[in-house]
Amino acid sequence: MPANEPRPADFLPLTPAVLHILLALADGEQHGYAVAQAVEELTGGTVRMGPGTLYGSIGRMVANGLIEESARARSRSGDDPRRRFYRLTTLGRRVLESETDRLARVVALARAKNVLRRPEPA
Repeated sequence: MPANEPRPADFLPLTPAVLHILLALADGEQHGYAVAQAVEELTGGTVRMGPGTLYGSIGRMVANGLIEESARARSRSGDDPRRRFYRLTTLGRRVLESETDRLARVVALARAKNVLRRPEPA
């Protein structure tokens, strides 16, 4: 990795909005509104992003090289030409992997300290 290229650790910890957007894009490109819907679905409705949070975060993520606009997706017939589609960059995927590894270590520590409740048996 070149010396001037950002490292995933430079972005950690992620804000909840950025983490959820990256998770929503992990399966492939989506337009902005679909990202918001995916976040709501992935979180069981506990996280809802308004347009300001969603598009402000997307703009910063594009500027930081975590996601990029997909020209291919915008050319699909039948889609509203105003829609912008986004996808993870290689850096964005590495940042997402680093953050989820970091969170897994936190969860493991919480379990070791008996501060994380075990799920109730079904």
